[in-house]
Amino acid sequence: MSVYRTHTCGALRAENVGEDVVLSGWVHRKRDHGGLLFIDLRDHYGLTQILCEPEEPFFAEVEAVRAESVIRVHGRVVARDEAQANANLPTGAIEVRITKFEVLSAAGDLPLPVFGEPDYPEDIRMKHRYLDLRRETMHSNIMLRSRVISALRQGMEKRGFTEFQTPILTASSPEGARDFLVPSRLHPGRFFALPQAPQIFKQLIMVSGFDRYFQIAPCFRDEDARADRSAGEFYQLDVEMSFVTQEEVWDTTGPVVADVFDAFAGERKVDAYDSWPRIPYAESMLKYGTDKPDLRVPLEMQVVTEHFRGSGFKIFAQIAEDEAKQIRAIPAPGGGSRAFCDRMNSWAQRQGLPGMGYIMFDEGDGKGPLAKNIGPERTHAIREQLGLKAGDAAFFVAGKPAEFEAVAGRARVVVGEELDLIERDRFAFCWIVDFPMYEWDEDNKKVEFGHNPFSMPQGGIEALKAASTEEEKLALKANQYDLVCNGYEFASGAIRNHMPDLMYEAFAVAGYGREVVEEKFGGLLNAFRYGAPPHGGIAYGVDRIVMLLAEQENIREVTMFPLTQGAEDLLLGAPAEVSPQQLKDVHIRVAKGIKEMAAAPIDVKDA
Repeated sequence: MSVYRTHTCGALRAENVGEDVVLSGWVHRKRDHGGLLFIDLRDHYGLTQILCEPEEPFFAEVEAVRAESVIRVHGRVVARDEAQANANLPTGAIEVRITKFEVLSAAGDLPLPVFGEPDYPEDIRMKHRYLDLRRETMHSNIMLRSRVISALRQGMEKRGFTEFQTPILTASSPEGARDFLVPSRLHPGRFFALPQAPQIFKQLIMVSGFDRYFQIAPCFRDEDARADRSAGEFYQLDVEMSFVTQEEVWDTTGPVVADVFDAFAGERKVDAYDSWPRIPYAESMLKYGTDKPDLRVPLEMQVVTEHFRGSGFKIFAQIAEDEAKQIRAIPAPGGGSRAFCDRMNSWAQRQGLPGMGYIMFDEGDGKGPLAKNIGPERTHAIREQLGLKAGDAAFFVAGKPAEFEAVAGRARVVVGEELDLIERDRFAFCWIVDFPMYEWDEDNKKVEFGHNPFSMPQGGIEALKAASTEEEKLALKANQYDLVCNGYEFASGAIRNHMPDLMYEAFAVAGYGREVVEEKFGGLLNAFRYGAPPHGGIAYGVDRIVMLLAEQENIREVTMFPLTQGAEDLLLGAPAEVSPQQLKDVHIRVAKGIKEMAAAPIDVKDA
């Protein structure tokens, strides 16, 4: 028996009544009921109510103990009166009457209250994260994270995957974000980088003959934090497979994730894996305004340009004559009131648009300035195309799609939320496929990779060689895919380009010569020259999976020791200045005025 406890604070039940026990834990809450002192004693496993009577010699000591102090108590388990039992607490049928009391560690004034979990500023929460993590919600989130990771591991091992660890100190790689650089002591002026992902290593594992790899992999990217993205580091379920098509990657790994959601979703509905739709990128952008659609909102945008061609609404009529522009409609079933349309128009203005045109449909031909300008015949045709009825509305956005799609996509979700059309207790999944292999880099006026330069282009080397114009290059598609759930992209993958000649050609389309490919990816190319299997993979974001399951909107709520929004560790004081000797060891000198330089605006082209 431990000297500190015979039971945990979540273990005692009615069948333990009459037993003498020892408990240790934190003072969660203390209450004085007419001279009787009650303490909710908390540990990792739960809460137990303990009772101290006034005649006890240590009563004054119990009365003085502060919240979050660590105590040890000896006592006898007694049954609570039926009226006092707490059915919501596993230990709610009993309490412990103290016979001996000891403070193991006294707590001072708390900078952050634990009981009640009131909202507190992020800087205080992060500086005192050890207190923040004592809160029931945070404690539950972190335990959920652990269970999810365990389930992912078990699911992968069940399907014949083996976990391998890849290096943390590696070479800088163009993954799309800034690297964290690590100076070398033994090689002056040279740097390691922390991996943005184990991309190249997992491909080399396939070339080495290991058929199915996975890893719960730490990844490091020097990019700004946002609600669904950590600053600095994150974890992903990293996967690679040999001799597979993209469908085989999906059908092998997708059910693992589906099983995890089924296990931890509670009462929420999880779309069955076989029902996950496969939506081409172009279709997703057209219907949803994003490649991360929230399918819980049952609304799809439609192109209605032709209905405005030659109409009396001059702005839209002019747009309809420009082949580079479109007019799209967002249906709003049940939104046919002036108050709602005005709210959406104001919302659009807050997003930077001049507003959104709208039509309110009634039993007649429609209402509103836009309907009046285009006439009843065109209004009726729009209503028929969108499948709307009396009491509904439609909102319109127009211009170059690349300039309005993002706002239109957000508007679609806002309409769904405002009209209570969204299925809130559902996890709605979809695969986004057929990503463009290349995109137009407006800053440098050139074709550039759109997603992942290591992906296999659809059509292979023949398609690359046949693309001679910029338009043809931008029309090329890749064997790349994302998995989206409830508007969050939490998995991305591809079938890889495993042939040197094809890799040279793929980079040539983006304007990179053979010498660049050799310099940047020589190790991978050399491996491919000695027999590389066709292979592909995917990476699932662990943090986002847990965030969705925990019903949190910020990824820091499911991460034990995250950096702040400003990419700082307030608990341990990082990043921090280091001693001159440490700098000397790695051959670095900090330039004078570096802080001023860091604070100065940076040209995007130089970033």
